[in-house]
Amino acid sequence: MFLFGLGTIPLMTSVVYLGHFAKGKFRKNIQKAIPVFVVFIGALFILRGLGLGIPYISPLEPILSSAVSDAKGCH
Repeated sequence: MFLFGLGTIPLMTSVVYLGHFAKGKFRKNIQKAIPVFVVFIGALFILRGLGLGIPYISPLEPILSSAVSDAKGCH
């Protein structure tokens, strides 16, 4: 974990410094986009969790081997 944290320091530092250079309309557009992005990701996670079988959104069903499926059918 220490190495992971050490590896992210350069990226996080550059984001902080680049944030100071963003001015005016660009900064306002980013601030408006962040809540929309968060809601989109939240809705995506909810849809994935429901497992509705939506292509490219729902997780794939695990493929069971024939030995496992035969063992489940004997009870």
